[in-house]
Parts: sequence; structure tokens; C-alpha cells
Amino acid sequence: MDMLINLYNFDENTKNLNDEILIKKALAPDQYKIVKFVKDNFGDSWASECKCAFSNNPITCFIAIRHRKIIGFACYDVTCKDFFGPMGVLEDFRKKGIGTVLLKKSLLSMKESGYAYAIVGSVGPTKFYEKEANAILIESSKHNKNVYSRMIEMEN
Repeated sequence: MDMLINLYNFDENTKNLNDEILIKKALAPDQYKIVKFVKDNFGDSWASECKCAFSNNPITCFIAIRHRKIIGFACYDVTCKDFFGPMGVLEDFRKKGIGTVLLKKSLLSMKESGYAYAIVGSVGPTKFYEKEANAILIESSKHNKNVYSRMIEMEN
């Protein structure tokens, strides 16, 4: 199912978590390192979406860094305009607020780009998006195909 996030009142002031973990917008020279991180930790499909973020101007990818190593990422406007995601944080760093900061920085950037709403496609952790961004389920997406149903399915 897809979820909808209202950006009209979204003015969350998000700060970096601490001196060890920084959240920042990706830079073009880091594209291959970031896409490799995503591929190695989250798979080919998310790496393809992440790579697309670097073709946008400005780049639509945020990364989480700890001790000069990537530990998480979030992208938007990659598979579809106005879509948030994918987003991933290494398992050892989950439940520490990193995903929340990546989400909120991305949503604020979307709002600043002129979007009124953000769509999270094919959501897994609905409770996370409900809590952190007041997202609501798009009821009509329950039974209908979504954008990801057009992906090529291949046998191994």
C-alpha cells in the first residue's frame, strides 16, 4: 500500500543526532560510493533508485555518516515525482533515530521544492511513517496495482 504525507504544516526542525552521526545531502563525487553502499546492503532495485537521485538537480539523496562511513540513506523523486524512498539504515544503527532524521530532512527538502504532499510507495513499516510524519494509508492503493507492479520480474 501507498501512504500520503501532508507537507503543508511540515516544518520540522531536524538536527544531526550527535557529533558521531551526521546527516547530509549527497554530493555528486560520492555517487559511486553511495550507490555501492546501497547495492551491497539493500539490493539492486534500491541501488538503481539511488543512482537516479544523482541525475536530479539538485541531488535528491541524503546520507547518514558515522566515522566517515555511510550507515544510511534516503532518496526521493526517483521512481516517480513526489515519491519518498527508498530509505535504509544498517541494522546495527536502527532504532537510534537515524531513519527519522533522514525522513524529515528529505520531506522538508521536498516541501522546499514546492511539493504539497509526499507519497511513500509500497510501504513496509506503516507505523513508522504514521508516527514520524503523520502519514495516512491511501485506501485506493490497497487493491490496485502500484507503480512498482510495472517492474520486470525475471527468473534466476
